[in-house]
Amino acid sequence: MAAVLVAGAVCLGAAGCGAFGGSEGGGGSDRPSRSSPTATGERDGRGGEKDGDKRDDDKHGGKERGGKDDDGRQGAHKPGASPLRGKVIVLDPGHNPRNRDQPGKISRPVDIGTGKKECDTTGTATNSGYAEAEFTLDLARRVRTQLRERGATVKFTHDGKEPYGPCVDERARKGNQAQADAAISLHADGAPAGSRGFHVILPASVHKGEADTRKIVGPSRQLGTDLRDAFRKATDEPPANYLGDGNGLDTRGDLGGLNLSKVPKVFLECGNMRDPADAALLTSEKWREKAARGVADGITAFLG
Repeated sequence: MAAVLVAGAVCLGAAGCGAFGGSEGGGGSDRPSRSSPTATGERDGRGGEKDGDKRDDDKHGGKERGGKDDDGRQGAHKPGASPLRGKVIVLDPGHNPRNRDQPGKISRPVDIGTGKKECDTTGTATNSGYAEAEFTLDLARRVRTQLRERGATVKFTHDGKEPYGPCVDERARKGNQAQADAAISLHADGAPAGSRGFHVILPASVHKGEADTRKIVGPSRQLGTDLRDAFRKATDEPPANYLGDGNGLDTRGDLGGLNLSKVPKVFLECGNMRDPADAALLTSEKWREKAARGVADGITAFLG
């Protein structure tokens, strides 16, 4: 699947490319937004249930398990605790593995309030062919597991089974329709090799057309700050060295997934897939588990 993306692996429009060519924060147009009316669940490939299933999103969570790190250290989550009970979290896995098969449909323009953007993009990939769309789905499933252990209701914007997308505007609507307490769009960047680190994209204050982020700018900045701190602690990944002042936060007003959101929302660019050092982390299952804990810890800090 990913092999198609290897040559050049330039972010083709939106999410997954962050500061580089990403019309939607990384490797594609804006972190896609789908056309289905409600956020959907995903089977995690490890026997996990869909968000619409019995245990999936009962808003009271399932049994709690200990929140230990891979090396046995205790994480922020305490066994038996349900700090997110009653909270609704929407996870938006950037792009879709099937986008490459629908170039015409993902390239069609959609309204993001401040202008037009591609419906979605294919995202980027590592030099070895590991696609951003595969990475984001895997990470989202791991985050979902951790959040459910803390009592949260978790919804996905897509499960990778749709023929393409969703489009970036629909991704935002799914978070709004779920009345999410927090929404996070997961991505990886496609910057030149040598550019390292992660960063969190915050919504700028925009008020034009359907876009009005004025009420969510403050909460989203707090969400982004908590996420940055927790992600760095969990992964030891440094903030991006190629944008802003190196504090790991970037504010943008050109992403439909943020412009159209009515709930606190940020984009997380977990690292640069085009850099060998970052790619080694992103392709590691052990590191992705740490990254998932960092995302869950950041959300918990924000909502706790």
